[in-house]
Amino acid sequence: MRVVVTGAAGQLGRDLVDVLSGREPMGGCGGASGGAVLAGVAWPRGASPGRGLEVLGTDLPELDLTDRAAVRAYIETVRPDAVVHAAAWTAVDDCEGDPDRAFAANALATRHVVEAAGRMGAHVVYISTDYVFDGTSPRPYLEWDPPRPMSVYGRSKHAGELEVGDRGTVVRTSWVCGFHGANMVKTVLRLAGSPGPLRFVGDQHGSPTFTADLAPAIARLVAERRPGVFHLTNSGATTWFGFAQAVLAAAGHDAARVEPIATADLDPPRPAPRPASSVLDNAAWRLSGLPALADWNDALGRLVAALGVAGPGVAGPGVAGVSAGTGRGAAGPGANRVPGRGDEPTASAVKEGI
Repeated sequence: MRVVVTGAAGQLGRDLVDVLSGREPMGGCGGASGGAVLAGVAWPRGASPGRGLEVLGTDLPELDLTDRAAVRAYIETVRPDAVVHAAAWTAVDDCEGDPDRAFAANALATRHVVEAAGRMGAHVVYISTDYVFDGTSPRPYLEWDPPRPMSVYGRSKHAGELEVGDRGTVVRTSWVCGFHGANMVKTVLRLAGSPGPLRFVGDQHGSPTFTADLAPAIARLVAERRPGVFHLTNSGATTWFGFAQAVLAAAGHDAARVEPIATADLDPPRPAPRPASSVLDNAAWRLSGLPALADWNDALGRLVAALGVAGPGVAGPGVAGVSAGTGRGAAGPGANRVPGRGDEPTASAVKEGI
């Protein structure tokens, strides 16, 4: 069996390549094959991670997914059995200012991947986002709730979902963090070394999701070729304010330094609207009898430990040098990055943020 992973240099893409290759991702919950999530999975052709399953990762500049001819040529050359399409342009505010680029990278590129994969009979798993919803639901969103994206980013990702069609798989996730790349956890750990209070938005609700847990779940969908939409997040929900407090506490810092602010008080205000509550109910996964992903606090503790953070002022690998901001989306029109956005809303004393 051969699997292609687009966006393989991103934080989710790198963990996907590790899991599909039989390696434990940094911050994983134990078991190189993904633990309980992958237990009992019958992989096609007798292959399994690390045992006959070939993984091919691609990203910019090797392959520009907005180039239809290039995508077709690549897929026809490698002839995969499945494609995990984790590539996207995820800089939410930049998307707002450049809709054409957003739709080219997130929708048209997906059309090219689906078309090329279809010619080879390869199953497509498309990674999407909670931003396809407007955040007005009083309960967590089900897979069957109608999308109502507010931002260009959300609309472009929903357009990508429409390109997948009935036979492929759509995985919506939220507030993504991992060992690789820039994300909320690393931003908070870096800001922990600065004096004064840290201010994070307290009126946006979501479910932090950690790539070391998300990747095995996606791998299971690849193996079983389950079609349709799946919401996949770590269990539980919080606010950006609560998330920041938990990060500091997990690293041995004073969580009381974090203060809540309202979205309306962000300075400067963000160009793109954010959903006030984008908590995703993993209903399709749960009703399929599949094991829930770990509580986000547990996953956070594992990630902080993997980063080597050991108390106040001590930052491990991957923390130093992380800039506030997306840390993503700087590439060209086909920017191959996983949804995660790096849009952690913060308004520190020096106006750090995105």
